[in-house]
Amino acid sequence: MKLYRAAWSTNCERVALALAHKRLDVESVWIDYGDRSLVERISGQGLVPVLDDAGAIVHDSPAILAYLDARYPQAPLYPVAPARRAELETFVDWFNLVWKRWPNAIAEELEGRVPPDERTISLAAYELESALDRFTALLDGRDFLFGDFSAADCIAYPFLKFAGHRDPADDETFHVVLDDHQRLGPQHAPLAAWIERVAALPQV
Repeated sequence: MKLYRAAWSTNCERVALALAHKRLDVESVWIDYGDRSLVERISGQGLVPVLDDAGAIVHDSPAILAYLDARYPQAPLYPVAPARRAELETFVDWFNLVWKRWPNAIAEELEGRVPPDERTISLAAYELESALDRFTALLDGRDFLFGDFSAADCIAYPFLKFAGHRDPADDETFHVVLDDHQRLGPQHAPLAAWIERVAALPQV
């Protein structure tokens, strides 16, 4: 099994958590952001992560998590019960299709328009800050977002961790946005504890 990945990638970190949780052996193939030809040749597109499992090529981090759970059911990432699985899948879709739009909007303004549209930034920043309350509520009486460690934690942690800390060497605009616009207060103590709890888990 090979994982094509790149440094600092939040989406690659999702898969790194899942693989370690399932205790699967994998060879990491690190690519340069400036040369995506290897990934394009293998998967037909240029984004990482890409998983090569004995010739089965899967790209897009949520798709990889679902594939891993179906192919290697030990240490599951998704509940077996249909209703519980649907709840978790709904969270994954919300995070990817709704939540991620807010930091992306801020980063696009900062990197693109001159001067950036402060109203767009302000609205997206408000949503990011407000979402911290939702994540905190999910962790009421729980160690992980849906009780046991699951795909939800893999999906969210690489982005929410910036509310706790960012490696100073990582100066990617998107990550700086996540750092600047996710401020934890005392009311977010369960979320802060979750960030440290997941940070202590192994990754491949």
